[in-house]
Amino acid sequence: MTGAAGLGDTAVFGGEGDAGLLSPVSASPLVAALTGDRAVLAAILAVESGWAAVLEKAGLAPAGAAAVVSAAAEPGRYSVAAIARRAQGGGNPVIPLLADLRKQVAALDVANLGAGKAVHTSLTSQDVLDTALMLVARNTVEALLGDLKRTTAALAALAERHADTLCVGRSLTQHSLPFTFGLRAAQWFQGTAAAGRPLAGLDFPAQFGGAAGTLAAATVLTRGSAATPFGLADALASQLGLAAAPAPWHTNRMAVTSLGNALAAVMDAFGKIAADVLFLSRPEVGELAEPRAAGRGVSSAMPQKQNPVLSVLVRSAALQAPALAAQLHLAAANFNDERPDAAWHTEWPALRQLLALSLGAAGHVRELAEGLQVFPDAMRRNLDLAGPLLLAEGVGAAVAPLLPDKGGLSGKQQLQAVVDRTLQAPPAEQAATYRKLLREAVPAGVLSDLQLEEILNPASYLGEAPEIARRILAAYPDFAANPPADTEPNGASRG
Repeated sequence: MTGAAGLGDTAVFGGEGDAGLLSPVSASPLVAALTGDRAVLAAILAVESGWAAVLEKAGLAPAGAAAVVSAAAEPGRYSVAAIARRAQGGGNPVIPLLADLRKQVAALDVANLGAGKAVHTSLTSQDVLDTALMLVARNTVEALLGDLKRTTAALAALAERHADTLCVGRSLTQHSLPFTFGLRAAQWFQGTAAAGRPLAGLDFPAQFGGAAGTLAAATVLTRGSAATPFGLADALASQLGLAAAPAPWHTNRMAVTSLGNALAAVMDAFGKIAADVLFLSRPEVGELAEPRAAGRGVSSAMPQKQNPVLSVLVRSAALQAPALAAQLHLAAANFNDERPDAAWHTEWPALRQLLALSLGAAGHVRELAEGLQVFPDAMRRNLDLAGPLLLAEGVGAAVAPLLPDKGGLSGKQQLQAVVDRTLQAPPAEQAATYRKLLREAVPAGVLSDLQLEEILNPASYLGEAPEIARRILAAYPDFAANPPADTEPNGASRG
């Protein structure tokens, strides 16, 4: 037996990255491709390569240098694990990666162009890593929004299909009033679409400030040329497909905290859906079921179980997201001086984990929404459990004004007395007891049997539920329609 706990030389500490063994919600090829160590490495190299192209175009690097740097910046040339270990020497991965990149550029510069002059000139490590993480975030959010819009399209379809499907509303865990599943799905849609809009509106700014955020080195570099430091910054943003920043933001972390807030809000909306499905799919409730898939929901001990795993995974991510977003704010509030110390370092894992969890959860909630099984008969069965008592509020509103005072009691008080007496009966007898006592309290001259039965019809006391659902869908037309199908980035699949 060798290595820690018998893991031998293949222990995780020597591997190429975390596979997500204890984070199944985000363990997928797509999440790894967009947020894993190799994605971060590729983003750092893309920044360095993009910068070389900017310098060459501005006449500040030798002609042909950018092509050499681009070839040297092929991620497959570098070991993530080796760079991670060596990052301890300078406190960030850019420093050891730069050393390796410069060696690769020197080896590939067979024409002696001086291509090394295009590598990292006038940049600082934070410029590169901040910009690289914005690239990672942009790519991840783009994929996340694709899943989110498919989710909202599926929820909109559920809302429309079940506009008149009766179910019971619940308040503080108890039955409250008649409801519709269409409105419930519309409310899921509203939460998700409302969170999706800020996420879709985010900017992902490039970072360029130099060693202390003054662009001093860039000012010297551009002296005597047509280029300016600000022009170079904007050109880098354009080269990478990021937003141009009006100024360096080394210690102003709104770009990061705004991203964290938007992701946390999306996870709140996902968590609400998952929590509802977990309850409504309990066997004793049985109103919903997750889509079936081979091998999903199995138990290691109980062969009959069909666990709602999609909802479990989504909820697990939703419960982690707020703390990660809070960590981003904690870091931002402690970015000292003009370039920060440890607060910056605590930002990286929190941001990446939040991105990974959000993207992983988005795929699961999309599958959940698109394949959700709805059981209207079970919804009606549960609605009927409370019997006519569920309509007590509606009865009071419709009938109390018709009743004259009796024994010093107003109409409202008389009807409350009926409810109080009903609740003293055993649960199985309450429906019949309420009907009997209500009929006794309301003279036939005030309301006929037919009129009373109409008031006790759950469908008669839905308020504006259908219109509320319609207004919700109309408020977010950009999220109600199914987006065109596209392929996963880099050929990755969720697996």
